[in-house]
Amino acid sequence: MAAILSGRRPFGDNAGAGSGRIAGESVEYLVESSKSFSEVVFDLTPVVQRLGFVVFHHEDLGESLRRHGGDYDEDSAVFLIGNYSLLEALLSLAPVSCLALPTRLAVFTRNGATWLGCQRPTAQLGEQLQDVMVLRIAVELEERLIQIINECR
Repeated sequence: MAAILSGRRPFGDNAGAGSGRIAGESVEYLVESSKSFSEVVFDLTPVVQRLGFVVFHHEDLGESLRRHGGDYDEDSAVFLIGNYSLLEALLSLAPVSCLALPTRLAVFTRNGATWLGCQRPTAQLGEQLQDVMVLRIAVELEERLIQIINECR
């Protein structure tokens, strides 16, 4: 595992003390939670729905690995979420944005701490952000994802 993470910090550049700040051009937004993994996973779907998003899929990656004979001893889950009106607007303006959609929210543990995060849409869409409307939608999507993460932490 250490070889995979060599050359970068375990949680990206913005994981300092669970601050949730977005550092420079970091692709990730990560925060440490005061809750357990199970509590965050339980709380996530209602918060997502209350803020106008839907959960398209939820995969408990840690459980899947253990079920298939792996000895992964941390918890890790991924939620694919989206907001239909934002998805439609973004895909209409920039069809290639489907490479970054739906948005993934991750909940995982590392050394006894629970973390939540996502990849920032404004970092994923690259050249597409030259279109002002795409940029506005990406910023709105990112702000709402950060709100979901911060409410669940």
